Amino acid sequence: MNTIHWNGARIERLVRAGATALLVSLLAACGGGGGDAGPVASVDSGSGGGTGSTGSDAGGTGAPAPSETPAAALPASRADARRFLTQATFGPTEPEVDHLMKVGYSAWIDEQFAKPQKLHRGYWDAENKAIKKLDANRSAGSREVLDSFYQQALKGDDQLRQRVAFALSEIFVVSMVADGLGGDKGQGVAGYLDMLGRNAFGNYRTLIEDVSRHPMMGIYLSHLRNAKEDPAKGRVPDENFAREVMQLFSIGLHQLNPDGSVKLALDGKPIETYGPKDIAGLAKVFTGWSWDGPDTGDGRYYGWGVEWADPARYYTSMQGYTQFHSISEKRFLGVKVPAQTRADPYASLEVAMDTLAAHPNVGPFLGKQLIQRLVTSNPSPAYVGRVAAAFGAGGDMKAMIRAVLLDPEARDAKIAAGKAYGKLREPVLRLTALLRAFGATSDSAKYLIGTTDDAGTQLGQTPLRSPSVFNFYRPGYVPPNTKAGKQGLTVPEMQITHETTVAGYANYMISGVMYGFGQNGVDWQAKRRDVQLDTRSLLASVDDSEALAGLVLARLLGPGKYDALESEIVAAADSIALPELKADGSNKDWVETSKKYRVSAALAIALVSPEFLIQK
Repeated sequence: MNTIHWNGARIERLVRAGATALLVSLLAACGGGGGDAGPVASVDSGSGGGTGSTGSDAGGTGAPAPSETPAAALPASRADARRFLTQATFGPTEPEVDHLMKVGYSAWIDEQFAKPQKLHRGYWDAENKAIKKLDANRSAGSREVLDSFYQQALKGDDQLRQRVAFALSEIFVVSMVADGLGGDKGQGVAGYLDMLGRNAFGNYRTLIEDVSRHPMMGIYLSHLRNAKEDPAKGRVPDENFAREVMQLFSIGLHQLNPDGSVKLALDGKPIETYGPKDIAGLAKVFTGWSWDGPDTGDGRYYGWGVEWADPARYYTSMQGYTQFHSISEKRFLGVKVPAQTRADPYASLEVAMDTLAAHPNVGPFLGKQLIQRLVTSNPSPAYVGRVAAAFGAGGDMKAMIRAVLLDPEARDAKIAAGKAYGKLREPVLRLTALLRAFGATSDSAKYLIGTTDDAGTQLGQTPLRSPSVFNFYRPGYVPPNTKAGKQGLTVPEMQITHETTVAGYANYMISGVMYGFGQNGVDWQAKRRDVQLDTRSLLASVDDSEALAGLVLARLLGPGKYDALESEIVAAADSIALPELKADGSNKDWVETSKKYRVSAALAIALVSPEFLIQK
């Protein structure tokens, strides 16, 4: 990272002070610091909180008819429009706000549902072809997946689909960090993200099967080439995917009421949704699945040699191989697949997928997580219940998304002002919000932002590079030693928010607003970083610190009163002297650099402020 100096390294002091202030303010926004908070019980990746009720039919439906909602109406203000677009896109832009103000919430969602999907794999394939034209021994890889992600996040017009697909990628996780998903398998990861985008507006039953059969998931959770049991050798099927498809992708660890609250047994303990026998039985379903292709011979199953390497195999659903599929009885979740005289992997899978998709947990389990990813970390049980009811027994993803975004709890500004309402923006969404707000452009037209994994110098998060199948953070995470923890409030993104990531984020963003984001061109030989903010309007206002602060806040936060933050920005900008241009122009470069420092200071203060970091 380039070193920035402001008259005695002012920016270094800003980073240190700003990083510390950011951590303190984040904790306060989540209910304050409070080192006296007692230990917080661990929260699994499943259902989340809510008041439990005893027995499977105990109350807690939590889904009363919603009150009057502006679902079909125009936003009451530009602030309301921006809040909606913050939830439904990668960040509001002024043209999109203008459009939403004209058409209203429902019409905007309908327009987004109707937009054609732009494929990440299309970009990856085109880049791969261009690379191989220059060198047949090279190929595109994971970088091209990220290039396409940022292109569509920043400039794509199918914002809702891409935003929901990103949310789904943090629920149905595959990660390019894992062994076996790098290099040319970037094509498969791009195809996996496309699959999530395709199913974002479809049906959950199709989604869960497409996830289960995708070869990148097969590699990641080890059920590609998962062989049937062999009692003689003591071999049993790999249980990895069978466990995670229940725990993380469908029903969670505990039985739920329709409002997402956990069902409790007579002894007051949560009722588990499955046990070891269910995992073992379901694991047999996921035996005998491997690469797609025109035949089902052993060679294609194992992928021996190039003659079995079908060009589309990285992104085409896995096919069943009868010779490797278990024929023994399969019992799980109260259903039974009878022993088969001839292996039929498709029949076994159909029973499993139908069973998972029909489980009453799916609506509240998935619905609550989508609310958390898009709107607020602690939705009321009633909100979860309404979203689950919209999802229904048919698993209607469009209806669920519409319910998430148009619910009174999503749209009512008075509710949004509540202390426990909102969410901490995850680092990737902070970056996209900034870049969209200031019309960022790419010198290469490829948006070469690349990996931002490093917690100390970057975002500590990169799309599709989660450290584990549990995502970067768990949906039920309660930050310990905080008032939020004492109150049992979940703040998922706080799991990756600590002293290192706070300082790393501040440094990364300050460097970015000063010099640009990403690498220096495709070959690292460009004169500047690839992605640049359009700060011309800010530079034109540097002589008036109050006007500069107003422009920064208008772009990043929209209309509102931010008196304290505005004062901080004005003070930071005023601390940077603007030299007068000499008659001979000999100090022109220093004058321009000083103006740039003022703009960077104003942006830096805003970007580490709670007002920006907390999505209300």
